[in-house]
Amino acid sequence: MRGLYVITPSTITDPELMYRQVHEAIQGGAVLVQFRHKGADAACHKRLAESVLTACQQNRTPAIMNDSIQQAQLLGFDGVHLGQTDGSIKAARQQLGPDAIIGRTCHDSAKLMQEAVLDGASYCAFGRLFQSETKPDAPKLSLDALAHLVSACKVPVVAIGGITLDNAPEVLAQGVDMLAVSGAVFQKDDVGQAASHFRSLF
Repeated sequence: MRGLYVITPSTITDPELMYRQVHEAIQGGAVLVQFRHKGADAACHKRLAESVLTACQQNRTPAIMNDSIQQAQLLGFDGVHLGQTDGSIKAARQQLGPDAIIGRTCHDSAKLMQEAVLDGASYCAFGRLFQSETKPDAPKLSLDALAHLVSACKVPVVAIGGITLDNAPEVLAQGVDMLAVSGAVFQKDDVGQAASHFRSLF
């Protein structure tokens, strides 16, 4: 696992627009897509999720569901990203199968990372590194601390939280495998070009 990891924005409520933007992000270079949409009603959430999944399947790119193991299984996603309160990695593995991508938010904690690795996480996500609209209240993680976590982690590392084209090189210099971004791609006029600029950093 290496490259650009995009997280869909909650500002998009039109499934056709969601499909188009995810398609453009993948064409530009995203290698993993997380569907994350807070606040939508169940029917809207399902339509948006299906549009993400269609775009990913057409481009042979893995799609993972944020938070919900049940939704990931029901809709046929390739995996799930779990926060610390979203259920166990072991339960997700049992429901989604041995090949599923199962990520875990570990914030700034070596202890949470060790637990995730032992439970069979596919990757560990650390952050927030910078000011983030998606995770404004998440604990702040310094680049030095990130480097120590990377050196100790036995599975791929995803860095998250306020990552932009300007600060991405210094994040990658800490040894992370993937950069997780949302606004830095989806809030740009040319989504594909924004993704392409990130891809060129790897």
